[in-house]
Amino acid sequence: MRIAMVCLAGLLVSGCGSKYNSFSEDIVDRKSHWSIPPARQGDLTEKEMDMARIAWKYFENNYQESTGLVNAVNNYPSVTWWDAASYLAGMTSALELGIIEKEEYDRRLIRFITTLNTMDLFRGEMPNKAYNTQNAAKVDYANQPGEIGYSALDLGRLLIWLHLIKNRYPEYATGIDSAVLRWNFCNIVDEDGLMFGALLEPGKPVQYLQEGRLGYEEYAAKGFQLWGFDTKTASMPEPYSTINLFGYDVPYDTRDPRKLKAHSYVVTESYVLDGIELGWDLSTDHSGPDTSYSNGWMAEFALQIYRVQEARYEATGIITARTEHQLASAPYFVYDTLYTDGYAWNTISETGEYLPQYSAVAVKGAMGIWALWDTEYTDLLFDHISHLYDREKGFYEGIFENGTGLINTFTSNNNGILLEILLFKQQGKLMRYQSKPLPSLWDKALESPFGYEGKCLPRKI
Repeated sequence: MRIAMVCLAGLLVSGCGSKYNSFSEDIVDRKSHWSIPPARQGDLTEKEMDMARIAWKYFENNYQESTGLVNAVNNYPSVTWWDAASYLAGMTSALELGIIEKEEYDRRLIRFITTLNTMDLFRGEMPNKAYNTQNAAKVDYANQPGEIGYSALDLGRLLIWLHLIKNRYPEYATGIDSAVLRWNFCNIVDEDGLMFGALLEPGKPVQYLQEGRLGYEEYAAKGFQLWGFDTKTASMPEPYSTINLFGYDVPYDTRDPRKLKAHSYVVTESYVLDGIELGWDLSTDHSGPDTSYSNGWMAEFALQIYRVQEARYEATGIITARTEHQLASAPYFVYDTLYTDGYAWNTISETGEYLPQYSAVAVKGAMGIWALWDTEYTDLLFDHISHLYDREKGFYEGIFENGTGLINTFTSNNNGILLEILLFKQQGKLMRYQSKPLPSLWDKALESPFGYEGKCLPRKI
């Protein structure tokens, strides 16, 4: 396998130049882009604080007191664990930005953790892909009762936020550890460090399928690493190649979707989340906010993904900040990519249907780029999307590139990520570690040879 070349020191000061061995051969003008714009840091302005309060409105409207869960989409009582993690991000950010009091945070978080500790798991293994937010029952994607499997990517993001909250608020560590200790990890991470999701279709046995493509895979793997799991294969960028767009070499996963039935989506979200939450650092790097990135290739790929979107705007006049996003009507969700399935700027459904009419500037994508790189282009992005809200509902999902207006829907993921981006501006890298960790139920379980047999925990004995 090809090894990704990492350029840590160069990335910080002047750059590495051309480093990949899989460049396209027909490049006319490869850009030199190794000057790194700084991140935006500092107190929030009055406008930014207003945006944070508006985003929190979504979580006021969609909170379910009976379970402590929040609807993934406005007024639709269903949630996945990716969206639930975005709620935890939004709630923690709302507390630390001074939007809610600790009393409200405690009330909401206790209810959430109670549900984690009492809900039915898929086949007794891991949390089902989706739950009804009103009664915490397992459901399918149409919110009908039943179980459909689990997602390693969604649970990886949830593990990041559970770990982050444990470290910031250790009074909740035992409740969080108890919930995670209910899970059986035997089928989700294998001995080679690959991640697998579970799929249950009518009339078929459960299928365990390798899950994750470049960007999403490595981000989610960090969630498992934080809890001690070895994800060595999932955490490597291979197999990947690059496609040159507007002079920039954009990395993409080369696994064949025709054979594996899993598309490789090059989008902004996973790279932004890694930067905002984990500082593009390895999970073993417990340093605080800084400009040194121990997961250098991830920081480098993120920069490519930002720069090529800026370059597209400069070449075409199309304001660009692409990532996955919701829709107000069928198919309800698209991957709005920089590159997928052999085509640049390809917007597709989960089944691969070409849907260019839904290309959009996503609010969470634009805000992530704005926070991580302080440039004239990201100023423009901010001006383009910072007013896309309904004060009574939160921020819209985005605005269509073709001038046909707003994506008229509101989601937990968009508003939660927007809140954590604003907290990042104030604090820098969000993951913090205790200098003298307190004894934890999880650590004791890993040290004990008894009591958790058959769950494939990363034992320390």
